[in-house]
Amino acid sequence: MDLYFTRHGKTEWNLERRFQGMKGDSPLLPSSFLEVQALGQHIADVPFEHIYCSSAPRAQVTAQEINKQLTKSVAITPTDALLEMGYGILEGQSIDEMLAKYPTELGNMRFHMDQYDPTPFEGETVAAMIERMTAFITEKVGAHTGPVLFVGHGSSMTAAVQALLGKPASEYRSMGGLYNNSLTILETETKQLPYQLKLWNDASFLEKDASLDSLL
Repeated sequence: MDLYFTRHGKTEWNLERRFQGMKGDSPLLPSSFLEVQALGQHIADVPFEHIYCSSAPRAQVTAQEINKQLTKSVAITPTDALLEMGYGILEGQSIDEMLAKYPTELGNMRFHMDQYDPTPFEGETVAAMIERMTAFITEKVGAHTGPVLFVGHGSSMTAAVQALLGKPASEYRSMGGLYNNSLTILETETKQLPYQLKLWNDASFLEKDASLDSLL
């Protein structure tokens, strides 16, 4: 069974370098629709059984646009379980300004998630984020036999994929962060953890460099 993962399209706050997080949100950039469509066309013939997406509008729109490109469209289910990590009072704030104010905490978020402490800004812990993400994904793996697509966010999906591969929190960022509209594929034959990695963070089907700061 193959599990497909993608991060939502680039947004206005991505461009402005603002934290979005669990509750913050901003519209997709007009150019993002072309990139989302390119991803949808790239996986158009995959016989998905279902699409699950974060309940954040930016993720729902991404899922809907991908679905339009599929040879056979499928049902989409939004869920809070796939939301971005909660950044507390940082959401909507300038990333650069907050990096200057919380250099240790945000440095650990990006490079050492096992040492990350969001207490100063009332954020979500890594453990809580991994629990909600992996519990939902493994539940849906058990409910399906064919390919499933998960549409989510940069920080939470990057960490969750690494956790599903059996890595400790100290290695959640060891392969970098997921690009917008990139494609990651895991596979499982037994439906038991850890899953196996087939493809990581592929953006070769996009016309231009897909990389943006994966902290966004």
